[in-house]
Amino acid sequence: MPSVSPESSRRHWFFQGMRGIVSLPALILMTSFVGFAAFALESGIPRAEAMFMTAMIWALPAKMILVGMMASGANLLAMFLAVSLSSIRLMPMVASLIPEMRNEKTPTWLLLFLSHFIAITAWVFAMGTLKNVPREMRTSYFAGFGVTLVTINTILVGVCYSLVAAFPPLIAGTLFFLTPVYFMASIWATARHSVVRIAFVVGVVSGPVLAMLIPGFDILVAGLVGGTLAYLIDRFLVRANKKTQDDPVSTEEVL
Repeated sequence: MPSVSPESSRRHWFFQGMRGIVSLPALILMTSFVGFAAFALESGIPRAEAMFMTAMIWALPAKMILVGMMASGANLLAMFLAVSLSSIRLMPMVASLIPEMRNEKTPTWLLLFLSHFIAITAWVFAMGTLKNVPREMRTSYFAGFGVTLVTINTILVGVCYSLVAAFPPLIAGTLFFLTPVYFMASIWATARHSVVRIAFVVGVVSGPVLAMLIPGFDILVAGLVGGTLAYLIDRFLVRANKKTQDDPVSTEEVL
């Protein structure tokens, strides 16, 4: 039986990753980018700039923030800080996904390159499928998915930029809204620890309230205060209760 070269194996897993473009997370994200194309058009952003944003700022909320601030006439420094702060939320995803891909031979530059493609869609897809991929081929697999996803969405924004002008506003808004709905469902379904679900509930409840009380700082406060509160609830209530159930203390005195 002929041996398979490492190059052939990498190509095989790269193409396997490309097939993920027909997965539910990728398809929903593509519909959302149709909504982004409509938003860019209505905000006066040229087609080329909208496509450049899609390729280089790989997080849909960050692009929405940038377009909104450009339309409002914000200065460059403010836009830079807003997009940077928005993207910090992706750091935990990078920190949890990179160890799942790397091995002792993985070069650092490759991990840095692949980190560009890590956003919620890629994270949800990879965390659900990487376990079925040989560790030494996981970077090729994820590269196939990430590069394909960014490329397809960049082209999609360019193609739909003029077409969405004919869409009713309700349809364009619905297409964009599919992404947060799906992401919320995915985060809940893929949560591995109770603290994640507690933080999710705290965020969903506190987010709208804080948006009315302190608009502009609502996400920051919800993240810091809500995350801390979720940790304390999980640490001192959920885990303590579970430990008591798993290791009950006998009430009988030992003579």
